[in-house]
Amino acid sequence: MAKPKKSLTAVERRAEELDTIAAVLPVERRDELAELLTDQDVETLRHLVNQGMGDNTLRALTSDLAYLEAWGLAATGQSLPWPAPEALLLKFVAHHLWDPQHRETDPDHGMPADVDEDLRSQGFLRSAGPHAPSTVRRRLANWSTLTRWRGFDGAFASPALKSAIRLAVRAVPRTRRRKSAKAVTGDVLAKLLATCTTDSLRDLRDRAILMVAFASGGRRRSEIAGLRSEQLTVEPPIPGDDGPSLPSLAIHLGRTKTTSGDEDDVVYLTGRPVDALNAWMVAAKIDSGSVFRAIGRWGTVSRRAIDPQSVNAILKQRAALAGLEPTELSAHGLRSGYLTEAANRGIPLPEAMEQSRHRSVQQASSYYNSATRRSGRAARML
Repeated sequence: MAKPKKSLTAVERRAEELDTIAAVLPVERRDELAELLTDQDVETLRHLVNQGMGDNTLRALTSDLAYLEAWGLAATGQSLPWPAPEALLLKFVAHHLWDPQHRETDPDHGMPADVDEDLRSQGFLRSAGPHAPSTVRRRLANWSTLTRWRGFDGAFASPALKSAIRLAVRAVPRTRRRKSAKAVTGDVLAKLLATCTTDSLRDLRDRAILMVAFASGGRRRSEIAGLRSEQLTVEPPIPGDDGPSLPSLAIHLGRTKTTSGDEDDVVYLTGRPVDALNAWMVAAKIDSGSVFRAIGRWGTVSRRAIDPQSVNAILKQRAALAGLEPTELSAHGLRSGYLTEAANRGIPLPEAMEQSRHRSVQQASSYYNSATRRSGRAARML
């Protein structure tokens, strides 16, 4: 007699549904999201996946939705109401845009201590101080978008909310910081790679991540974390200058942050990065699905992709091993470093942009570090 199938709890059911989404959209922290998100949240994400929304946009929406639900629970003790009342939106602004100096004399100013502690214990808050205005605006915009997709109107355009944001930003001016204080140029990359020269799975994976991310034009960490073997195609070898032909590989990025519609961006790898990638995939026995995966304590390779934040953590770990200052480096430094290295080697910016896939010359040139420009020929015309 067949055993009756065990009924799933609501959390287990949402976890399974999130797994089906992850087949298209790698979702980090699946088990925690299953407890945090509601059935309606998961259904909204499934609908967006089926509508073919870009992976990076979906990742951002999922991340912001998880944060909003976590904040709503911590601040009110309940899941987010849809649509959110204007008072809740104003509370969100008050909790995230506040004056650190005023906080010293008024401990109730800004995010309450219990809400801060709750979010921090779950990993949703890491740095101290108020949020960046751009982060608050983005989360409110995604909150508004999700509200409309649920068929509701919200108070996101209310004069009171706009005024609150404007006054908060004016009261707490912030200096725009680079996403990575230091670009990961060729010399820095060489020091990072020197820390992963063994044949261990972790060294092989990290070496492949660093080389592929840099050589493919400084790919975003979400693109590296979400890379799947189905996106890779072997290209004819490239004739070497003074030696054997070099292996070549195409990476089909699909829709990215700077593309739309059915446009498929393609970048190429040649030589050592291809060898590093192949060595990892052979050692980890990966022939389908996610390329870069977590490695367990006993050397077991997970079936799931690493999350984007792991790319950042790996780079910082390698920086520490190399004797560099981890706080000065981040995964985004690979993107600025690629373009800076291209400039140092005399590669024309348009050619470098073909690999980095930047659409705007102004945006691409902004990644050049001030130190490089300060010491360059353009600053020494006289």
